[in-house]
Amino acid sequence: MGLQRWRLLCAFAVISLFHGICNSEEAPDYTFLHDAVSAPSVSFHDYIIIGGGTSGCPLAATLSQGATVLVLERGGSPYGNRNIENMANFAANLADTGPNSPSQQFVSEDGVLNTRARVLGGGSALNAGFYTRAGKDYVKEAGWDEKLVEESYEWVERKVAFEPPVLGWQSAVRDGLIEAGVTPDNGFTYEHLLGTKIGGTIFDRSGHRHTAANLLEYAQPNNTVVYLFAIVHKILLSTVGERRPRAYGVIFEDKAGRMHGAYLRKKAGNEIIVSAGAMGSPQVLMLSGIGPMQHLKNHGIKVLLDQPMVGQGMADNPMNALFVPSRRPVEVSLIQVVGITRFGSYIETSSGSGFGYQTGRPRTMPPPVSGFVNTSLQGGFILEKIKGPISKGHLELRTTNPKDNPSVTFNYFKEPEDLRRCVQGMKTIIDVLNSQAMSSFRYDDIPVATLISMMVGSPVNLRPRHLTAAISLEQFCIDTVMTIWHYHGGCQVGRVVDRDYKVIGVDGLRVVDGSTFNASPGTNPQATVMMLGRYMGQKILQGRASNGVKTV
Repeated sequence: MGLQRWRLLCAFAVISLFHGICNSEEAPDYTFLHDAVSAPSVSFHDYIIIGGGTSGCPLAATLSQGATVLVLERGGSPYGNRNIENMANFAANLADTGPNSPSQQFVSEDGVLNTRARVLGGGSALNAGFYTRAGKDYVKEAGWDEKLVEESYEWVERKVAFEPPVLGWQSAVRDGLIEAGVTPDNGFTYEHLLGTKIGGTIFDRSGHRHTAANLLEYAQPNNTVVYLFAIVHKILLSTVGERRPRAYGVIFEDKAGRMHGAYLRKKAGNEIIVSAGAMGSPQVLMLSGIGPMQHLKNHGIKVLLDQPMVGQGMADNPMNALFVPSRRPVEVSLIQVVGITRFGSYIETSSGSGFGYQTGRPRTMPPPVSGFVNTSLQGGFILEKIKGPISKGHLELRTTNPKDNPSVTFNYFKEPEDLRRCVQGMKTIIDVLNSQAMSSFRYDDIPVATLISMMVGSPVNLRPRHLTAAISLEQFCIDTVMTIWHYHGGCQVGRVVDRDYKVIGVDGLRVVDGSTFNASPGTNPQATVMMLGRYMGQKILQGRASNGVKTV
């Protein structure tokens, strides 16, 4: 196996330590959930949703209360999958390159390893479970109805959000943040507030994961159809007799390679809604002929709408971290505590045991050199993620195969303010490590400088290393940057979609997911992405009723 392959697998293993997963609950009895191989060759629906992820599931559940809904999910079910259910298998989940694995790996052009969800429930079936709302300012800037936003969050929270048990390591980091000046102590809350708080989680007290797929429990079964392993090839757009393109159907492939057509019923207000995520939504628009003209022509795609903003504004909140060995036993914990600073950095932590290092190399990494020592350590990661970010990139097609990842560049730290926030965040982490609250966990003979050197020596990405990274926090941020999976953009409001999430220049087509965000909401976007699915479902049904369209 080549060295780069080693680094790839190992980086995913290291990253997995930040994103542990617990057991999922028993599968709900969804009578509307089917493998796409059972789909008819032709079907008709009021709404067709491309993507059964974090926004697609609540959107479908809501729309089904007044219309017939088809959901096309490219992955499988989260229920009964041991790699999703079991924390011990999480690294294997990331390293799994099988065609039906729940996570699909990709490496950005920046050399940062990443993954996109390929499973019903989307990223909520893979992530660390942290649940926290967007800030009030974010809601106002988005132009959302604040009352409906509140109701939509509460609708989501009744099914999937819980207060976590906060034990030794998490409590110490919380107290260390307060000692470091990240105040006030806001206790447990879903709200985005300056200071230190305990956020929610989508794991219940028994350790069972509740994903966005659980929001389908709200769905009207007789109005809902969900097809799994359904790969959408393109959205069908009519230009004959129309003043501008109109979406009227989609072509999708099942896992046996058979093609199917799903079409909108000829009724006012019926729509196709793309909820395929920040990687998938701009990709499917481009494959359908909506995107930058020359780029589409280069791939032999017929241009139906020259839209140069599709794929622009891609951003990923950079994450940097330190691993802290502990001289005391620590609990296995995911993200629970967060310090929301005034300078635009969020400090979080996770903990556990079984981490092995020698000169900074994780024991999960097969040794590229002789003399590797398998040493088991316990401890935790303390990480910082910057808000925004300000730095933006772009997404392009590599191929016209919808199963292939597009090419994406995030341009981490291109804007100096992002780098400044990272440095300030790392300084705050160092203050936390030097706090009285953390003293009972820290080894006296492992100074912070050693922890920094350990991380610089770890293969957390495919970027080059500089000798100064161990002594310069600026270079440390640049060299050891990782993803926290909060990437967004590509179909942004005001550029690709309007304030009602309708694709500008196309009738009968919307995008509702994180690809529409100009910045990541709060400290973790999943609560807001779920909320947005519910919120827009309500808005669409309200518009349907006001136009006199009868519900089913």
